[in-house]
Amino acid sequence: MISLNEFNIFQFAKRIKRPLILDGAMGSLLEQQGLTKEDSSWSAKANLKHPDTVLKIHKAYIEAGADIITTNTFRTNPVSLQQVGIKNFKRFVKKAVELSFQAKGNLPVIIAGSNAPAEDCYQVERTISKKQLEYNHSAHIDALTEYGCHFILNETQSHFDEVKFIVRYCEKNDVPFVVSLYFDENLCLLSGENITEAIRFLSDSNALSIGFNCISSSLLFKLCSKIDLPYNWGYYLNCFQKDSQTNSACSISVGDYLATIQELMHWSPSFIGACCGSNPDFIRTIKGFLDARFKH
Repeated sequence: MISLNEFNIFQFAKRIKRPLILDGAMGSLLEQQGLTKEDSSWSAKANLKHPDTVLKIHKAYIEAGADIITTNTFRTNPVSLQQVGIKNFKRFVKKAVELSFQAKGNLPVIIAGSNAPAEDCYQVERTISKKQLEYNHSAHIDALTEYGCHFILNETQSHFDEVKFIVRYCEKNDVPFVVSLYFDENLCLLSGENITEAIRFLSDSNALSIGFNCISSSLLFKLCSKIDLPYNWGYYLNCFQKDSQTNSACSISVGDYLATIQELMHWSPSFIGACCGSNPDFIRTIKGFLDARFKH
């Protein structure tokens, strides 16, 4: 197992002179198969009710070329599960981590423990207390670490006070972590602060890398054109787009996503993956592109 304290995977990415490949969507693939719930638990229950499907998706991403796979724990946090009457959140976390390690086997794959916002990731106004927020993250991060995740991927984070607590908790407890931010068209977090303020804060922290996820490619290009990106940064973009005529969501093509990746190489990311609406074909295409570009 990779040491939690001694191995900076994103510095490793710089040494091998190619970005690491993060996996793609889990929840939206389960949703397409009717295996998620339309409540705050969303994909969490699939770990216990449909473990073979979760395992199959993990394996498909590894076979496609992912260096990092993400545990199916986006909604196994205490706040989400308490809202549907589940008190023992840890059994959902434990099973999710076990499935990721089962998929990994003896392969040199890194396990990222997904830690999402305490409430809905697109929610502007908070409904829980500060005490509930802090318990939610400390308990969830502790469980992900206890069950063996190599680092914590705090993803789709859009409230600055929540980011600050996560960072300080991880630093205090020597937990390796990444924070991946979500922001709006004004380049602001949903809590109102400009994205540059959050990036400065994270650049001064012990974060292994800074990420951006679940945003559109156009929004990431807008950010890249306006700021100096940190040394270790990465992204996994939303792969859904709105049809202007029907107003429905459909997945963008693998080819269009690859074109975006090719343009973003100008800014030297440390990791690349794909978010909602993606599948193993996206990761396989990223792998093929990077292998061709960085072959020795």
